[in-house]
Amino acid sequence: MVGKALEILQDREVEIATIDELSKTLNISTGHLQKTFKAVLGLSPKEVMDMMRIKNFKVNVRETDVTTSLYESGFGSSRSLYETAGGRLGMTPAVYKKGGKGMKINYTIVDSPLGKLMVAATTRGICAVSFGDDDKSLRDELAEEFFAADIEDNDADLKDAVKAILKSLDGEKIILTLPLDLRASAFQMRVWSELRKIPYGETRTYAEIAEAVGNPKAVRAVARACATNPVALVNPCHRVVASNGNLSGYRWGFERKAKILKTEKEKSKT
Repeated sequence: MVGKALEILQDREVEIATIDELSKTLNISTGHLQKTFKAVLGLSPKEVMDMMRIKNFKVNVRETDVTTSLYESGFGSSRSLYETAGGRLGMTPAVYKKGGKGMKINYTIVDSPLGKLMVAATTRGICAVSFGDDDKSLRDELAEEFFAADIEDNDADLKDAVKAILKSLDGEKIILTLPLDLRASAFQMRVWSELRKIPYGETRTYAEIAEAVGNPKAVRAVARACATNPVALVNPCHRVVASNGNLSGYRWGFERKAKILKTEKEKSKT
């Protein structure tokens, strides 16, 4: 049923604006739709619809203006777009459209114990730390996010940052106090700040982070903030686990998360 719902939402010839419309199309109750989505995906139908609309907006806004893009992407008003954009884009739609225009970004890709490691920075600070399986996919990821920026493969000012990050992967209990240049909502910033407070070798649950940022009910929002963390290790989202102790997801792969936590746990005992 969830698969069918996603197919309907992805069909551009079918206009589904509300959860009620989706329920009627599937011939099921709204309550059953809500319950099933949360059981299967851990997300509500509205959250999924918002994610898909933002994804479409990110594509459309590169070709046209913000107003046209918001309607083509399924948003009924500019208010609904801006309310959603803060948590999904990490910036206002107008700023996102610029795609880093006028910015100079240097990056470098090196080998690490977890595969390829990319570190990128603006003149203000680190803007991306990512893991990947090959150089091309990491370059493409950076170019997609900052599509209007001047991006150059240049490690001249990144060597110290790369060295610090690699040392942390090798188990050195260093505090990564690298200068950052991150675009995010106020809520994301609060979550990422709490992540940096988690001691080396320890973990916290999503619920504990939600409590720490003053919004105990925002467990899913905390999970989304972790999933959109652009700087691996610097904002240690790998140290956040499910309430039952399971590792749950990780933007750069479950196996990488397990390996980092294992290393940190072992090194914290020495």
